Order: sequence, then C-alpha cells, then structure tokens
Amino acid sequence: MKEFDEFVSIMKRLRKECPWDKEQTHESLKKHFVEEAYEALDAIDRQNFDDLRSELGDVALQILFHSIIAEEEKKFTLEDVFAEINAKLIRRHPHVFGEARINSSHEQSALWDKIKMSEGRNSVLDGIPQSLPALMKAEKVQKKTAKVGFDWTKKEDVWKKVEEEMAELHDAVKKNDQDDIEKEFGDLLFSLVNYGRFINVDPEESLQSTVKKFTSRFQYIEEQLKEQGKDIHQTSFEEMDTLWDKVKKIKF
Repeated sequence: MKEFDEFVSIMKRLRKECPWDKEQTHESLKKHFVEEAYEALDAIDRQNFDDLRSELGDVALQILFHSIIAEEEKKFTLEDVFAEINAKLIRRHPHVFGEARINSSHEQSALWDKIKMSEGRNSVLDGIPQSLPALMKAEKVQKKTAKVGFDWTKKEDVWKKVEEEMAELHDAVKKNDQDDIEKEFGDLLFSLVNYGRFINVDPEESLQSTVKKFTSRFQYIEEQLKEQGKDIHQTSFEEMDTLWDKVKKIKF
C-alpha cells in the first residue's frame, strides 16, 4: 500500500533527523502508547469517526515507532511483527484455516484458551498484562479462572461475599488498622467486580460512566456559582449540595 510505505518512510526519516524522535526509547514511549489507545477508545465512546480515524493513526504510529527502534537494535523488524501476528491468527483459528469445527463463540473462546495453553503457558492466568487498570485486571482474572470451573454458580452467593467483605472492611475501619483497611478495601472491590460479572456489568465501563456523570454535575455547580458571582472556594458544602440535588433532577 502506497500510503503505508510512505508512513514507514516518514517515520524512519524522523527517527534520523528529528531531535525528539531520535531520543525516544521503548521505555520513554510507554506512556504515549497508553494515552493514544485511550484517546482511540474515547473517540469510539463519542461515536466520532473522524477522531477515531485520526486516533487509530496515532496508535499505528506507536506500533511503527517501537518496531523501528527494535530494528535499529537488531531485535526484530516490522516484517517480523506482521509475520508473527499472521501465524498466530492462523494457528488460533483452526476452525477457519484448518479442520476444527465449532458451533458458537463460547466454543471458540474455549478453543482459543486451549491453544494458548498448548503454546507453552503454565497457568490459565499467564498472559494477563500486569499494567492493566486494576478493575480490568480483576475482571480478566475472574473470567479466566471461571472458564476452568473455579467460579460461583449463583449471583446470590456472590452478593453474600460482597456483604461479608463489606463487614470486614467496616471492622478494619473500627480497629483503625490502615494495613488491614487497605487489604479489606481491595477485597471488597474484587468481590464487587465478581458480582458485576453475574449481573452483566462491566466494572470499568460502569465506573467510567459514574465519573463522567459526577464530572458533569460538578461542572454544573461551578457554572451556577459563577453565574451568581460566587467563588467556589468560599462556598459552603451545604450550598454546593443544594445545587447538587438540583442538578440531579435535570442532568443524568
């Protein structure tokens, strides 16, 4: 593809001639990789396909950048990246490229996990990125262990676990044991993520939605106070809470 060849050519020139690009390493680019991925997700959430087109280009830039650096270090090439993903897709889809037969996406998921284990993994939990946001990581761990039967069978039992963890957190707070408080708080969050699976709630998406709702409502409070000529730093909690109750009736 002409555009892709030009893309590679541009990046290789920048790597040689641009001071900033020349200084970058795999480590220095890590935060940019994550930021670009989240910006693409944000464009999807907003259903803005002009932005999505642009953000996908930025994600592709990160992939190319890392590949060029690796090639300079004689670790691997861009061609190696594509060759490996091509082989992996074919290997993990024997029902498309081979003789295997499946009848549902559930069967495909089970087959996918079985193939990954045959590729040298020692645990069903191998391959989960440690840098994932905690809620996403918790859900992924739970889903993977559930696939091999380590799971609750009824959501009512999961909710009992949530209540148990809530009580243990409450006890830790009463004892004022900070180490225990943090442990029990984590246990409560983990159990809530587990319950979310049973009621078909994505914990990351749910919390993102709540943060978005809170942000919108708080910004309404700021706007109202500004219109009244008041400084938010000099406004009491009670006055802001009154505006909060008002905005709840008109926004979200």
